[in-house]
Amino acid sequence: MSGLLEVEAAAGLAVYGAKAVPGTADARAQLTADRVPERLAAKDPTLWGPEAEAEAKIRLGWVDTFRHSREMLPALAELHAELESIGIDHVVLAGMGGSSLAPEVIARTLDVDLTILDSTDPHQVRAALTDRLANAVVVVSSKSGGTIETDSHRRAYLKAFEDAGLPGGGSRFVIVTDPGSPFEAIADEMGANLFLADPNVGGRYSALTAFGLVPTALAGVDVAELLDEADDFSASLASDAENPALSLGAALAAAALAGRDKLALVSDGTGIVGLGDWIEQLIAESTGKQGRGILPVVVESPDAPGATGDDVLTVTVGGSLPPESVPGGGITPHIAVNGPLGAHFLAWEYATAVAGRLLQINPFDQPNVAESKENTQRILSSGLPEERPAFTDGTIEVYGTDLGHASTVDQALGWLLGRLPPGGYLAVLAFLDRFAEADAAKVRAALAGHTPRPVTFGWGPRYLHSTGQYHKGGPQTGAFLQITGAVSEDLPVPGRPYTFGQLEAAQAAGDRAALARRGRPLVRLHLTDRKAGAARLLAAANELPWIS
Repeated sequence: MSGLLEVEAAAGLAVYGAKAVPGTADARAQLTADRVPERLAAKDPTLWGPEAEAEAKIRLGWVDTFRHSREMLPALAELHAELESIGIDHVVLAGMGGSSLAPEVIARTLDVDLTILDSTDPHQVRAALTDRLANAVVVVSSKSGGTIETDSHRRAYLKAFEDAGLPGGGSRFVIVTDPGSPFEAIADEMGANLFLADPNVGGRYSALTAFGLVPTALAGVDVAELLDEADDFSASLASDAENPALSLGAALAAAALAGRDKLALVSDGTGIVGLGDWIEQLIAESTGKQGRGILPVVVESPDAPGATGDDVLTVTVGGSLPPESVPGGGITPHIAVNGPLGAHFLAWEYATAVAGRLLQINPFDQPNVAESKENTQRILSSGLPEERPAFTDGTIEVYGTDLGHASTVDQALGWLLGRLPPGGYLAVLAFLDRFAEADAAKVRAALAGHTPRPVTFGWGPRYLHSTGQYHKGGPQTGAFLQITGAVSEDLPVPGRPYTFGQLEAAQAAGDRAALARRGRPLVRLHLTDRKAGAARLLAAANELPWIS
């Protein structure tokens, strides 16, 4: 606890313990000597070296984008009032990665109703389409305007409105995109409302741009308060002293360089909900490249397994703490970060950029994300590869190569955990309905309770826009458990020669191909009956012996 007594704070956000992380003092001294706080606040694109300069030059808008974002507030307020006046009060957000993760944190933390559609699973898409359709407005968010999932959602909703005979189909859409993207022209063709985002901000840094603010403002959030919190905090970013985000970034990098390159993110229960998922994308996609990086491990609660380890830096996150409160939520982390949500967004973005400099990587590109996307397109054109299960255990088909003598699900899980090298990790990747089949996520904690190695969990295809970059570009020490499920009632993608089920299957197969190309251990469990299969999987995970 002594380390947590060291605190650095600004504008209500406090970072406890960063200064006590070995190597942080030297890292911070180097950052200060190199004038990094001053230069980053001034958007100096040379901070990450000559190879990153061109990308950084068009990706540093996040440093002050919260000020420019105020310009859209009157139009947002007007649209919100207009929609409410005609009874349209159910907001659906169709977006992936940075376009959906920040809005989800905002909505959950501030307890507003916002439906997030970031899946191609036909069951999840159908559930969204049939939920309060007559009262729905759909926010379609894509920076590039070429996101296949998001365009598929747009097509499905447009047809659903038409089939239901609801007036003003195009006017029931709000499109958020970058200037000049294909979606800008589509918005004009549809007669949809259009909000253009800051083009100088990358998707994972876009929490305080139109991508984070438009859907949440329409759902009823006072987004001006988030901007105020970020603005207040921004005054600390150019400072050499009392700069908590600088300390956080220095500590993240110093720990990683010293071997603690897994970052356990634990909610401490003090009011910030779901922030770990957003931080996970920010850090994994920003640092997981060139065979290095920091692997975020989102842990469900302070008492859940997987928050500690010799190569794990444990960080708790939460809202502002009253005086004399002990940070951590019941555990003793290496670092605790507490404060208002708007300040959290800016602090973590800044800390990630700082860590990138110390790790000598470009925190603004994602060189390996396209690989699985290209595999998906190829599979959609040519068809799914023919695969045969190694064996079947009840309602679960088990796929994999060289599974030894495994003939049951628990034996296959044990085989996979046994393939984790020192410093390795297990990633569980579930292509299922993340709401109706939410219990599948419990397998992370179950497996983490039977191995000393970190275990992560991601919903597909959502993780492809997040940790997928780390899986392929980071240290090649991962083992992968992919979970897929039988489709009981598929759903066509209007105007496309494939269904949502086929798209989801192609995305799963495309990522398997990318991982197999790297020679990583991979097991796929296909649930022929989703409910029974998920229950069998969870039981098998809980029955495993300790596997070191």
